[in-house]
Amino acid sequence: MTEETKAIILGVLERAPQWIRHDLVAKDAAARARAEETLAAMIADALGKEIGRAA
Repeated sequence: MTEETKAIILGVLERAPQWIRHDLVAKDAAARARAEETLAAMIADALGKEIGRAA
């Protein structure tokens, strides 16, 4: 993983809404899954935008 990729992912994590942070540690499996899927989509979007800029 490049430093640029790490920086993009860290940026997404820093901007993650509070509900995602809360649900990631929830005991409710459905809430955790929803937060994980949302966070994964946010990371994929950020990486996709960076790839689009590089092209």
